[in-house]
Amino acid sequence: MSSPDAVTDSRLYRFVPRGLVPSWASSPWVRFITGKVGTLILAFTFLVVVTFSIVLLIPGDAARAAAGPDASLEVVEATREALGLNDPVWQRFLTYLGDIFSGTMGTSFRVGTVGDQILMRAPYTLAVAGSAILITFILAFALGVGVTVLTRHGRRRWLGTVFSWITAIVDSIPVYIRGTMLIIVFSLTFGLLPPGGAQQPSSYVLPIVALAIGPVCSLGRIVRREAESALEANYIRTTEGWRLPDGLVYLKYLLPNVVTSALTMSGMMLSGMIGGALIMEQVFSWPGLGTSVVSAIISRDFPVVQGTILVLGMVAVVINVLIDVALAIIDHRNLEPRSNS
Repeated sequence: MSSPDAVTDSRLYRFVPRGLVPSWASSPWVRFITGKVGTLILAFTFLVVVTFSIVLLIPGDAARAAAGPDASLEVVEATREALGLNDPVWQRFLTYLGDIFSGTMGTSFRVGTVGDQILMRAPYTLAVAGSAILITFILAFALGVGVTVLTRHGRRRWLGTVFSWITAIVDSIPVYIRGTMLIIVFSLTFGLLPPGGAQQPSSYVLPIVALAIGPVCSLGRIVRREAESALEANYIRTTEGWRLPDGLVYLKYLLPNVVTSALTMSGMMLSGMIGGALIMEQVFSWPGLGTSVVSAIISRDFPVVQGTILVLGMVAVVINVLIDVALAIIDHRNLEPRSNS
C-alpha cells in the first residue's frame, strides 16, 4: 500500500519539498482533474495557433476575397487596412486572441461576427452528432453483447458470421455514400422521409442514421470482441460455479468490464464522428457548421473557417476528456497515471 507521502513522488509534485504539498492535493481525483484541465489548455493553445496560421498559409489574398473579385486596387487596399492585414503578425495574433476571448471570434467577410454564425449553426450540427453518438453507444453495446451471448458455447455460428460480414461491409461505406443511399431508398423511392433541410423533426432521421450506422458497426465489433474475451475470464467462470442467473452475470459482471475496455478504444472514433457530420451536412443540405465552413472556404471567408475549426477541434478534445472521466468513474484505477515501464 502506498504511503500518504507518495504524492510527492508523482511527476506533478516531484520538485516540491515534503510538507509543502497540501493534504487535499494527495487526492487522485485532484491530480486527475488537474491533468485533464492541462490537456484542455494545451489543446486550446495548439488549435489557436493552427487556426491563426490558416490565413498565413492558405494561398490567395484575403483582402481581395473580402472586397470582391471586381473591386479596384484602392478598395482592396482600404479593405486590407480595415481588416488589419497590414499589421505585424504578432499584432494580428493578439487581435485574434482578443476576438476569441471576447466571444466574437472575429468578423466574417460577409455577414456579422463569426461567433453569431457559429451560435446560429452549431445547434444543428451538435443535435445530429450528439444524437448519433448516443445511438452509437446504445446500439453498439446492445448488438455486441447480444450477439456474444447468443453465440456463446458455439451456438448459432451463422449469427456471428452474418454479424461480422454485415458490420464490416456497412462500416466500409463512406458516410456520404451511406447518406446518398438512404435518400434514394427512403426519400426518392418510398417517400417516407425528407431528403434534406431541417424544416421538420422528421428531417433529422436520415442524417442521424447516416452518421451513426457506421460507428455502430465498428464499435459493435469491438464490444463483441471484448465481451467474448470477458466471458472466458476466470471471474465469469467463477460466477457460473455460484449458479447465478445469466442475466445477473451479464449485467453485473460482464457489462461493466466491456464498457471500460470499449470506451477506451472508442474515443478517437467518436471524435471522428464530428468530422463525419460535416461531410454528412453537404449530402442532406443541413444548415450546420459543415455547410457553413464549406461555403466559407469557397468564398475565402477565413474568419469563419478559423472559428469553426477551433470550435470543432475543442469539441473533439472535450469528447475524449469526457470519456476519460467516465472511465475514471467506472474504474478508479484509471485515476492513476500510467507507468512508462
